[in-house]
Amino acid sequence: MHVTRRNAIALTAAAIAAPSAAAQSSSRLDRLYNNAHVIDALSFAHKWDDDEWAAVQQSGYSGIVTSLDRRDLQNAIDELLAWKKRAEEFPDRYLIALNAGDFARAKREKKLAVMMNFQNSTMLDGDVDNIDALHALGMRCFQLTYNFRNLVGDGCLERTNAGLSDFGVEVVARMNKTGVLVDLSHCGSQTTLDGIAFSEKPVAITHSMVEKFRPGHPRAKTDDQIKALADKGGVFGVAALGYFIGKNPGTDTTIERYADHIEHAVKTIGIEHVGLSTDFPVRGLESWITKEDWYEPRLTIFKPSYDVQWPPYIPELDTPDRFRNLVAVLDRRGWKTGDLERLLGGNWQRLFKDVFGG
Repeated sequence: MHVTRRNAIALTAAAIAAPSAAAQSSSRLDRLYNNAHVIDALSFAHKWDDDEWAAVQQSGYSGIVTSLDRRDLQNAIDELLAWKKRAEEFPDRYLIALNAGDFARAKREKKLAVMMNFQNSTMLDGDVDNIDALHALGMRCFQLTYNFRNLVGDGCLERTNAGLSDFGVEVVARMNKTGVLVDLSHCGSQTTLDGIAFSEKPVAITHSMVEKFRPGHPRAKTDDQIKALADKGGVFGVAALGYFIGKNPGTDTTIERYADHIEHAVKTIGIEHVGLSTDFPVRGLESWITKEDWYEPRLTIFKPSYDVQWPPYIPELDTPDRFRNLVAVLDRRGWKTGDLERLLGGNWQRLFKDVFGG
């Protein structure tokens, strides 16, 4: 085409007026994300202060599964009552999630739904009836074990691999009856398989990673384990903690590798059984931790096989915008809208409905 001064001006004006492809894509993804129910299946706060609430608002989260202290029964009761008080003090911010519908309600009301969860079963004090008592106070989920052995079974750092005890089998049965989600995130290999096998309801691995990209790490789950979970109708949550995702910060510890973990899980068990989690506060880690008070103590708390790295975060996932950033990565990889919505929170909502209704 012969370009005259007049049509050159017209072409320039049209180019300025028309949004770029990148801007159109960003707008489309923003609409998708803003309409989705976004659930982080393991998050907590250094402090539930105004800064954390600002991070929640930026995140676009509909809800979280939180982590409460679980030293013993009284400690657990105190934690649940503290959250009840917090929700009463800030009714415009927090909603204690007792069923799946509470996450949709929180989305509508621009609040954060918070599911009460313990990362161990030590707070039962060896008495299965305490499940009913804690459920009555709002608990809806707990891990059968943390890293080491307890009365229920072996954790992922235990030398042995004994699986569930008889008491553990009784605990799983009572959780099913009462309506408490079984979480196997920190469980040992056999305890994980036993938890799935003995549960009559779908179970969760709220925050872990795939063994393919983190071979030998005690917190990683094998394909056989996550397949068994999916066969029972459960959901596998991929955690965003840096040293879960890769071994070498800055090289294989990236948001792209995080997406690799997710895509491997989806390829292995189907999009209907994969969700998201962080295993750290909504505001992220960099803003408040130091190497001295966070990293160095973990070198003594955890066995060397845990392979704790510094820094423990991935920059693009340490911001409250983390899952927006992830959606952009997955969109470039060709993900469909419906699959992104399932990953962001739809699968967790389905699991919650299966376990405790709503």
